[in-house]
Amino acid sequence: MTDATFTIIDDGKPATVPARVSGDTVRLSREALERALGWTLKPEGLCRGALCVPVRPSAALESADGVDLAGVAAALGRPVALDPAERAAYLGVGAGERARALAALEAPDFTLPDLDGRLHSLGEHRGKKILLVAYASW
Repeated sequence: MTDATFTIIDDGKPATVPARVSGDTVRLSREALERALGWTLKPEGLCRGALCVPVRPSAALESADGVDLAGVAAALGRPVALDPAERAAYLGVGAGERARALAALEAPDFTLPDLDGRLHSLGEHRGKKILLVAYASW
């Protein structure tokens, strides 16, 4: 297990915190967990403000090396992409939030440049029919 700084991106906001990394496992102190994600591990579960998500004791989120980041993501029902070699992680939104977005049939806003470098935002075209063409070389 090596000590390192680790960047965790949650809700588009990066937080750099100390972590212990061993293979694909990233462990944070309780303080680092709260600073990066806003969640605190308490006897009643993972808590943020008045909201607590119960965690089964068998989940073994915490060891002497800290709180398992992937275990926290799983307990919260959120996907996580970990890259221990790059010392970075990204927490995605939970399935419930993704389902609500899909049910609304509204694409998320984004901004991209055209071939002349001018920026265009999808939000500029709300209420209009548009055709998006995407290309990937792989």
